[in-house]
Amino acid sequence: MPEVIFPGPEGRLEGRYHPQKERDAPIAIVLHPHPQFGGTMNNKVVYNLHYAFYNMGFTVLRFNFRGVGRSQGEYDQGVGELSDAASALDYLQSMNNNSKHCWVAGFSFGAWIGMQLLMRRPEITGFISVSPPANMYDFSFLAPCPSSGLIINGAADRVAPPADTTNLVSKLHEQKGITITHEEVEGAGHFFEEPHMDPMIETVQSYVKRRLTESTR
Repeated sequence: MPEVIFPGPEGRLEGRYHPQKERDAPIAIVLHPHPQFGGTMNNKVVYNLHYAFYNMGFTVLRFNFRGVGRSQGEYDQGVGELSDAASALDYLQSMNNNSKHCWVAGFSFGAWIGMQLLMRRPEITGFISVSPPANMYDFSFLAPCPSSGLIINGAADRVAPPADTTNLVSKLHEQKGITITHEEVEGAGHFFEEPHMDPMIETVQSYVKRRLTESTR
């Protein structure tokens, strides 16, 4: 797994980059949970999402937000982290300018950042939001949501209660032309501890594989 250092808005950002041999392979970035609560790119959910995309034929990048690991800068309330994510996507695209599909996946705080990135970057064709913290952050910027995607959470999530996630999904459902798929993993908490990780990753993979064969957004 090649370590990469690429330029971010506040200095260097540290990532792990996993290219495919095919020049036109789809690309994906994976965003980690909250930096102030121990979130890094090596978080289990992030790591498993990374390999899920790689195993489906994607060229994948995951990275540490500013101030985490060897990434320079310091925590910036999500504002700077969104800029970091945009820089990561720029870097990924610069190495893969032939790819036809571009996905963003995020876990918890990373899901919130990923959804904001979606609003800024029309080239993103799909998203995965794992355990989006709809109780802590305002998702009302998703009006309208520009791309179809999967929102997945644990039915026993105590960090981001399922009711708030359901509420978020119902708001997004009202929009024309996009489809938000919502899956809840029975018995799973916020971090999808065993035995819930595998079912969550399998759900993500079957969703992404289906989307890649369809032409709609």
